[in-house]
Amino acid sequence: MPRPRSLTPAQLADAALAVLDRDGLAGLTMRAVGAQLGTSTMGLYRYVADRDELEALVVERVLERVDTRPPGDVPWPDGIRDLADRVRRAVGVHPAVVPLLPAYRHRSPTILRWGEAVLAVLTGAGFTGVGRVIAFRALLGYVVGAIQMEHLGALAGPGTAVIAALPRDEFPLLAETAREAGAVAPEDEFGGGLDLLLDGLARRLDS
Repeated sequence: MPRPRSLTPAQLADAALAVLDRDGLAGLTMRAVGAQLGTSTMGLYRYVADRDELEALVVERVLERVDTRPPGDVPWPDGIRDLADRVRRAVGVHPAVVPLLPAYRHRSPTILRWGEAVLAVLTGAGFTGVGRVIAFRALLGYVVGAIQMEHLGALAGPGTAVIAALPRDEFPLLAETAREAGAVAPEDEFGGGLDLLLDGLARRLDS
């Protein structure tokens, strides 16, 4: 008879998340998670089929913090800002999960519920049909992409300094923009870019 299970999915996800936070994505292995739990690598295969399934558990563990309820009675752009910021805040607690977001967003129940809330706001604003498809994809692409940029290519990171030091006679605008970028806070970058997108969507809705 098979041995009874002794670990819950939550315990497994918490152990994997602890490894991810400590060792990064490259360190997230079945062996490392087994060691974190005090069990053998082979013992983990009683709970997950492979690392892919383990990564999906970790992504959902991080994203389940996101409040997926539609915002209250607020103008639709404010509702979208609220929903977008909920994802950004949850991911910011465990930024090592960022590289996994694009691959696993379709498999996350939380993100699916979040997407339903975003579509509810867009529908309430008057987006329908193809226009709603484009608006939703644009917002999803922005949120995922901006979070990736914040944690994998932050304005305060070394890449900005490299660009700021480019020869000004060849790359004057890139160098100048990079020098100015150091003064932009992450929340201002995220919110400012989202505002530009929302302004464009509002104009499209009014046209």
